[in-house]
Amino acid sequence: MNIVLHEPQIPANTGNIARTCVATGALLHLVRPLGFHTDEKTLKRAGLDYWKYLNVHYYDDFDDFLQKNNNPPVFMVETGGKKLYTDIKYPENPFIMFGKETTGIPKNILEKYEENILEIPMPGVVRSLNLSNAVSIVIYEVLRQRS
Repeated sequence: MNIVLHEPQIPANTGNIARTCVATGALLHLVRPLGFHTDEKTLKRAGLDYWKYLNVHYYDDFDDFLQKNNNPPVFMVETGGKKLYTDIKYPENPFIMFGKETTGIPKNILEKYEENILEIPMPGVVRSLNLSNAVSIVIYEVLRQRS
């Protein structure tokens, strides 16, 4: 499984996601610019001592990510998606992308992936979930489907 973070801004979120990736065997793809340096203490603290086990790849931008991964089909998790994250059958090694904490995935990217935009339901008044929580929800759905 491949978790793609498009321009993440908060180091603790990325650290928590890295730890979840190690726990689940997922690869982590970080698309720049990042809102932090990868040697920041909060990033390392959130990932604890698991960084040495993390399979992480860095990209200059989204086009670089697409090129280096042979234009894979990408599922995008975003509010307003046409499908729930539980309504699809994930392929063997899905690429699942999440946007930056403040603005999500840019509209120009979403327009190219309209059929692959997934949503996590939030019937309350909250506009969005914490990024690391959203990633965990979707990762464990993919694992549930495989069991």
